[in-house]
Amino acid sequence: MSVVKDITAKAKRVQRDYAGEADRPLGGYVGAMGAYGAFVGGLTALGRALGARLPRRVGAGDTLLLGTATFKASRMLAKAAITSPLRAPFTRYEEPAGEDELNESVPGKGHAEHAVGELVSCPFCLDVWIGTGLAAGLVLAPRPTRLAATVLTVVGAADVLHLLYDAGKKLAAG
Repeated sequence: MSVVKDITAKAKRVQRDYAGEADRPLGGYVGAMGAYGAFVGGLTALGRALGARLPRRVGAGDTLLLGTATFKASRMLAKAAITSPLRAPFTRYEEPAGEDELNESVPGKGHAEHAVGELVSCPFCLDVWIGTGLAAGLVLAPRPTRLAATVLTVVGAADVLHLLYDAGKKLAAG
């Protein structure tokens, strides 16, 4: 039992030394990294069970498609008003952030809840998870994955066109 106490004391010391007066949820981050590792491990096990083989290379077209789809999906999940019910258990609404996006804060509750709040409200953080899922989908189920990625890319392109159209109207009126 003293080993567990020693590890716990060391973890608390590291937390205190790292964070100082700030409340940084290092334990929650460790949990999130562990969950990501489990996610990748699960995808790997599924791939092996299905007999999936990694491609020798991923082409530039697929890379661009998955990159654009990852951007759109992470932005939509982390910032869109319509997906706020998914973030609501872990975040608090602050204000609109323009073009149907929201700014949200992450309350300082438990470390795990805070880390999850940061993850689900950060498009950069979600990129890793979504990109990994899409890349795995490209190996395990390439046709449906390309279709889903194409839809996300088309929606992203439409967003850009809407923003350009609105900017053009403002320029013409101004």
